[in-house]
Amino acid sequence: MDSNNIVVIWFRQDLRIRENESVTSAFRFAAEKQCRLIALYLSSPEQWQSHDVAPIQIDFIERNLNHLAVELAQLGVPLKHFQTPTFQDQIEFLTEFCQKNKVIQIFAGKEPEWNEKQRDAQLISHGLPIEFTDEHCILAPGTVLNQQGQMFKVFTPFKKKWREMVSQHHLQKAELVELNQKEIVPEKIQIDAAKVKSSDWPAGEKAALSLLKRFCESQLTSYKEQRDFPSLKGTSQLSPYLAMGVLSPKQCLYAILHYFPQALVEATTPAETWLSELIWREFYRHLIVAFPKLCKNQNFKSNADAIQWRNDQAEFKAWCEGKTGYPVVDAAMRQLNQTGWMHNRMRMVTASFLSKHLLIDWRWGERYFKQHLIDGDLAANNGGWQWSAGTGCDAQPYFRIFNPIEQSKKFDNEGAFIYHFVPELSSVSTKALHQANLVVQEPEDHAISNNYCVAIVEHKLARSRALEAMKVISQK
Repeated sequence: MDSNNIVVIWFRQDLRIRENESVTSAFRFAAEKQCRLIALYLSSPEQWQSHDVAPIQIDFIERNLNHLAVELAQLGVPLKHFQTPTFQDQIEFLTEFCQKNKVIQIFAGKEPEWNEKQRDAQLISHGLPIEFTDEHCILAPGTVLNQQGQMFKVFTPFKKKWREMVSQHHLQKAELVELNQKEIVPEKIQIDAAKVKSSDWPAGEKAALSLLKRFCESQLTSYKEQRDFPSLKGTSQLSPYLAMGVLSPKQCLYAILHYFPQALVEATTPAETWLSELIWREFYRHLIVAFPKLCKNQNFKSNADAIQWRNDQAEFKAWCEGKTGYPVVDAAMRQLNQTGWMHNRMRMVTASFLSKHLLIDWRWGERYFKQHLIDGDLAANNGGWQWSAGTGCDAQPYFRIFNPIEQSKKFDNEGAFIYHFVPELSSVSTKALHQANLVVQEPEDHAISNNYCVAIVEHKLARSRALEAMKVISQK
């Protein structure tokens, strides 16, 4: 082995060994060149802060890094952590690191976000020996195009084309070659940044694969029927692992095909609804690459720039704290604040409420979510918020406005979710629960309970106001 030359795996949003092309390529390259292989992780607290990365996600990253370090150490590969405050610092660090350590090749997975892409372009322009693999999606951004060779602007035709391409694509599992490197003791990794405990979520690639297997075996067939009910564990809850690349979308697809081999070509299998969610994830990631403005706080629909947002600070604070007077909205926001995660149906309900009922700029909510979510992901978060606000890439018109009262009745009819997160309503009957806590006659005579905050807006008024403010979206 040529111990003087080094090959590097640079882990980013791909904290796994299995089904990781940059890892597979690095192992193969190091074996062929008989070079020493090491792994790097560069934490960037200042950059993360500017990108609103949640403290609970930073803790989750740290825990997963330590699991990754153990697995790599068993293969004789050290995982070294360095703190580089910003992306510019990463460029300077890697340039110097390569010069000092005789690095002949770096392998890293591509990232679709704008700042990350600019950083990587600079690294290439600096002449660093770096090779990027493209696997944060099953099909790389820019490959699923319409007949005009452009990115789809509506999900359904994208989904149809994606399915056709993947069903014809030869999916091949990656295998690691053996290295002549002896097992070592892993280094303990600690990120110097504000963190919030993420221990409710098991860490590590093996844990993620175990959760995926358990979901497919026990919940996948009932996913369509149960996924919209926040009191049930009806969703996969794999999003934190996908966001940090502890689990890959390809691994999820392999799992689906293991249990339902015809899932790609038949739209009637029990896996169809969850497969669609994976394709939505791909769609949003392809979008931010095709339309970089989505990474820059801009509306997808340019007409939406003319919306006159109310942006009431007091109402935004009430929404953040789960004190809107709408039980299902408040329960969802408190779930986010207490756990760092929110049920997907509730994300749509709360986002619609902020942008439509309160006419507060969706970007305020997008940022708040990102600052608190363990599964914070720019593409999915932006896509979901713009979909809810009516400003995004969506075939539906702007006048889709969720009625939080009807959503509450339909998806939390027995009130289990509301009672859990809004304990001041524990003595209220389910019949009285599903309404806004409006003042009926006297100030102390609230529709639901005097112990619960008064509703900050009335639904019919809010709906009418939103329709008027948002009609600019459809104007030519």
